[in-house]
Amino acid sequence: MANHKATKKDVRQSAKRRERNRYNGKTTRNAIRDLNAVTDKKIALEKTPAVIALIDKLAKKGVIHKNKAANLKSGLVLRTAKLS
Repeated sequence: MANHKATKKDVRQSAKRRERNRYNGKTTRNAIRDLNAVTDKKIALEKTPAVIALIDKLAKKGVIHKNKAANLKSGLVLRTAKLS
């Protein structure tokens, strides 16, 4: 365990960040899963911008890499476009 005051604070901060990142990541994965389960194009088109915003937020905060975010968004848009 840390002995310095600043190091103890850093441990607390990183634990908070880790929990926040895990929560946001899981929420985004669930939103992607739910969007992929949709079979109606109209509903998918309504939900897509919200899911893309979640993915962008993760990439902006560095939780996921920007290229992974781009790949996820591309896959969602392609899948939504294929729906009829």
